[in-house]
Amino acid sequence: MATGTSSLSSLPTTAEDEILMLYGSDSGWVEPKSYCDHLDSLSSDLTHIPTPDTTCNRCQHPVENWLCLCCKEVLCSRFVNKHMIEHYKLTDHSLALSFSDLSVWCFSCNAYLDAQVIRPLQSVHFTAYVLKFNEPPPLRAVDGVQITDNRAGRSTSGN
Repeated sequence: MATGTSSLSSLPTTAEDEILMLYGSDSGWVEPKSYCDHLDSLSSDLTHIPTPDTTCNRCQHPVENWLCLCCKEVLCSRFVNKHMIEHYKLTDHSLALSFSDLSVWCFSCNAYLDAQVIRPLQSVHFTAYVLKFNEPPPLRAVDGVQITDNRAGRSTSGN
């Protein structure tokens, strides 16, 4: 048998290939963006939002709904009746928050946004999390940035 030819030849052969397989596009992992050019279209009041159990405003479907972060309309996902996609196409409202997993999507960028890192999205992520789980979201450190809670003297490092 010749070297390097086998039914396993499509498997990773280097450490770099293994890392790409674990964390790259083939893994299903999506790296959210930490900036978006469409944030200026956000609603001015994202601390008062519908609850995550709100049905689609058009078809009343109870799950897989998204909150438009520009006008606060709740519409169903591409996996139901595609009302949020239709809304984007009609209004050019690019930003939406999933009530299923609290992710934020920009239709114009065709990308997820990191709502815990992007300051204008932090309040809506926090509010949606509290409405969904009845508690504040856990704190996390982001690429060397220490995120602290709003109480003096407390931080994620435990100091």
